Amino acid sequence: MHPDLEEILYTEEEIKDCVQKMGAQITRDYQGKDLIVISVLRGAAIFMADLVRSIELPMEMDFMAVSSYGSAAKSSGVVRIIKDLSSSIEGKDVLIAEDIFDSGLTLKYLMKTLHSRSPRSLEVATLFCKEGKKEAEVDCKYIGFNCPDRFIVGYGLDYAERYRNLPYVGVLKEQIDTL
Repeated sequence: MHPDLEEILYTEEEIKDCVQKMGAQITRDYQGKDLIVISVLRGAAIFMADLVRSIELPMEMDFMAVSSYGSAAKSSGVVRIIKDLSSSIEGKDVLIAEDIFDSGLTLKYLMKTLHSRSPRSLEVATLFCKEGKKEAEVDCKYIGFNCPDRFIVGYGLDYAERYRNLPYVGVLKEQIDTL
């Protein structure tokens, strides 16, 4: 375990199993559809890479970068698009691959933005859904884990751009996330 972590919440094996199950369900649900999976960079890139490899369908992939954190441990509530999609989603079945559903503010903004581009359908697959009161409600069709309301890192999740490369997910020590 990394020395900056209090504990490991989800092992590499648990994450792999969960992502494969999500991919199998998405494969069943999107048969015969024009699927495009969108990753919210940077955190969800690792999740999306593993997820799309477990979806047994033809699909497109695209990427957006949206920020509401900066280098803080808590969401700022101010959402901005840093990198937009490269292709049109009009008439397509869009699945957003999100790393963590926390306050809901970023995801709600993203859903509203993408919905205005006339996709055939728009759904969310999130690997982690934090327990607790959300500031904005968003329906996630696929949820990997319901996790405690603690600051977690690993498997793409970061604190100040660090810890993304950990193959598991753990709780960051409190003294680290207040620096």
